Amino acid sequence: MSLWESIVLGIIQGLTEFLPVSSSGHLVIAQSFMPGFQQEGVLFDVMVHVGTLLAVLFFLRNDIYTLTMSLLPKTWRNNPGTAEKGFVSISVGRRMIGLIIVGTIITGSIGILLQDHIHRFFESARLAAGMLIVTGVLLFLADRTKDVKRTERDMNITDAIIIGLAQTVALMPGISRSGSTIAFGIFRKIKGEAAARFSFLLSIPAILGATVLEMKYIESVSLGKMIVYAAGMTSAAITGFLALRLLFFIINKRELRFFSYYCWIVAVTTLLIKGW
Repeated sequence: MSLWESIVLGIIQGLTEFLPVSSSGHLVIAQSFMPGFQQEGVLFDVMVHVGTLLAVLFFLRNDIYTLTMSLLPKTWRNNPGTAEKGFVSISVGRRMIGLIIVGTIITGSIGILLQDHIHRFFESARLAAGMLIVTGVLLFLADRTKDVKRTERDMNITDAIIIGLAQTVALMPGISRSGSTIAFGIFRKIKGEAAARFSFLLSIPAILGATVLEMKYIESVSLGKMIVYAAGMTSAAITGFLALRLLFFIINKRELRFFSYYCWIVAVTTLLIKGW
């Protein structure tokens, strides 16, 4: 893998990990169009995922701070410097952590059961394109959902289970993790921004868990390759943060349907070039 390929794949990973257009689907499709491209070892995948993990940790730092404060004894929280900062208030922080744990258990248990079978789906650009069409449909329907009034305060265990299952479906390349979880949150009448913040808080253990599972396959590489991989990680982190800011702006405008159009264009173009 050359330096430019690493940077390009890092940019694709960073943008599509958080924008509701499927990072895995885009990587499968992009790699199929790179002449002579050879799949890198697991270390590159781990490093670009670390890049996107850093992006979401920084973007949600205030929410993570508040959730952490909610776990402290009340006397500690009353000290100066421990005021809540994020969208989640300390009063509901512990319940939110519980919902994140429920969603993570759903995703993790099913993901572990399927981990030996998932990799075969990453060999087909046509399959990824087909799943992008499904992602587009979910986003389009979410954008047309009415009477969406619930906030994070109203979320319950049923919401966590459904959103956790939606995250599990996104193991398929072409099904956007953020797109499916946000869409199903909106289908549950949860406001877009609240659904998105819960989705990305839920993504932290998911990304971390996937990274840990892949680490056992890491191979030793030269210093030169490490520099190339580090460039991909850096580009993934920077573009991931920018993608998060863009997504929340679009969610507040209730214009998720534009991502639907994008998914459909990419899918149809891929199918036309690769053949139906």
